[in-house]
Amino acid sequence: MIVEKLVEYITLGMSTTGYFGLFILMALESMIAPIPSEIVMPFAGYLALQGRFDFFLALLVSSLGSIFGSLFSYYIGFYGGRPFVLKYGRYLLLEKEHLEWTENWFKRQGQKTIFISRFIPVVRHLISIPAGIAKMAVHKFIIYTFLGATIWNLILLYAGFRLGQHWDKIHQYSKELDIIFVALVILFFVYFIWKHRERKKKK
Repeated sequence: MIVEKLVEYITLGMSTTGYFGLFILMALESMIAPIPSEIVMPFAGYLALQGRFDFFLALLVSSLGSIFGSLFSYYIGFYGGRPFVLKYGRYLLLEKEHLEWTENWFKRQGQKTIFISRFIPVVRHLISIPAGIAKMAVHKFIIYTFLGATIWNLILLYAGFRLGQHWDKIHQYSKELDIIFVALVILFFVYFIWKHRERKKKK
């Protein structure tokens, strides 16, 4: 029932507000709002099929919305994250060591993490805050967020375009799609770790 209502509100909002609605919805999706891109982007693809959206303009607008929302969360982490964790982290089982580990991780693997996280459910909504806490270079954050978001948005937009009036089938199978993407990401990390160890052995 909740999902049906959400679909109804999203489709109504985008139908009446056009690109502006698409931008806002994708921005909210990147701000931890419970708005799944698996509904927004396929419907945008359906609107493109109908001629109400331009396909590539919809892709650009959605990706800009993703960047805007991600930057909002990034700056929350950048300006408020570290002091918050240091002051209240113990109540959330977060210690200074966790903060330092996060900062070191983003210094070493921040670009890959931001890019890959765009394909992982839940993670893509949250990753911008730790990136801000770790003070990841904002230009790199924007570049890799844009690349990851654009590829993800393109996949969903094209799927909606191809499915036409059956665009909502994508959301029905979103769990299966998420499992596939998570499995691919895990395989990528396993391969990356293996290559890294192989290089160390050669040295």
